[in-house]
Amino acid sequence: MNWQLTIKNLKNPSYLQSSTMMFLFFASWGIWWSFFQLWLTSKQNGLGLSGSQVGTVFSINSIASLVLMFIYGTLQDQLFIKRHLLIFNAVLATLIAPFFIFIYSPLIKTHFLLGVWLGAIFLSAAYLSAVGVLEATTERFSRVFGFAYGQSRAWGSFGYALAALIAGFIFVKDPNLNFIGGSVIGLFLLLDLLFWRPQEERDALKAIDELKTDSSTPKLKDMLALLKLPVLWQIIIFVMFSWTFYNVFDQQMFPEFYTSLFSSTTLGQQTYGTLNSIQVFVEALMLGLVPLLMHKIGVKKTLMLGTTIMFLRIGLCGLISDPIAISCVKMLHSLEVPLSVLSIFRYFTLHFDTKLSATLYMIGFQIAAQVGQVILSTPLGILRDSFGYSTTFKIIALIVLVTGIYGYFIIKNDNEFVNGQPLEK
Repeated sequence: MNWQLTIKNLKNPSYLQSSTMMFLFFASWGIWWSFFQLWLTSKQNGLGLSGSQVGTVFSINSIASLVLMFIYGTLQDQLFIKRHLLIFNAVLATLIAPFFIFIYSPLIKTHFLLGVWLGAIFLSAAYLSAVGVLEATTERFSRVFGFAYGQSRAWGSFGYALAALIAGFIFVKDPNLNFIGGSVIGLFLLLDLLFWRPQEERDALKAIDELKTDSSTPKLKDMLALLKLPVLWQIIIFVMFSWTFYNVFDQQMFPEFYTSLFSSTTLGQQTYGTLNSIQVFVEALMLGLVPLLMHKIGVKKTLMLGTTIMFLRIGLCGLISDPIAISCVKMLHSLEVPLSVLSIFRYFTLHFDTKLSATLYMIGFQIAAQVGQVILSTPLGILRDSFGYSTTFKIIALIVLVTGIYGYFIIKNDNEFVNGQPLEK
């Protein structure tokens, strides 16, 4: 059945274009982002920042991201499936290399806070906030043009994995090559968005104009009304103290922790790049399989399973220090991400009005996680500097465990508060 769906998707021009867009965006991002934390902390190949300074970078990145995410989500719900915002993001992606090499890096060294704030605005506009727009728009494409979102999103993971594999080898030579690679791939992304427009998408423009004239078009009052719903705040709190650690743990701490387990920094960085790419390749495969699991066990159970894996993965990293064992634990990441991302998306379209899907995804998932990162990044960075990785990881795992228990009792079941698209039977 899954193969039949795959073959059907391959005949769908909108699926092919959306998958290519996903692949290029995540490749343009992954070729430098997968080593961003190492670049910030490495004295040999980067800026040599401390844990607290890195926490400041990630916190300010999150502040800029959450502001832009609300703006982006509101704009994209108005644009529906139009590409204007995605094209703007792609233009910025093509400029990532000159920004890093000539502006961001020099400013961080001479005027730290100015550089961090300027970088936060640019990186958020190009990638950190743009990823939510891309995912929400592609999910909307999948509903309008009839293809499986999970399989299209999987191509993004394939792109990130391939880029991360290459990134590990070029980073040890010259980190600027990673940023240049991001710009080159970003250019291909821009060309894809400008010139590849399937006929069915062009035909849909008339339907979009008709939608603007009826009540299905989201209005500002509809978006503000979301904030009055207790059920939305319940899921926001859950995300803030669970998915936040995908950013804090995996991006702010794990790369340096992992490379420190090896005899040399160069070996650690190359091994990390290879492991990261393998993990994301498996993640891409799981993105195609998790929808089948979610159909069988339900949305809430899938989300709880993802949270359980997060607790185990972070907790085990606080208990063991063997690089081979840690590498095996890292592979749990490839299960955690699809289980969490796909189930949270489906949670919003199940319990809330689908016409506000982009805004909901931005507020309830992306922005909630960024708020959590603003609150927790710097304190956890200071904790890491003071007590080391092991203690910090155990504390993070404990927070995730408590959040999982909260989610089990508070998050709505699949048959409760169904105001969106019901589950297929």
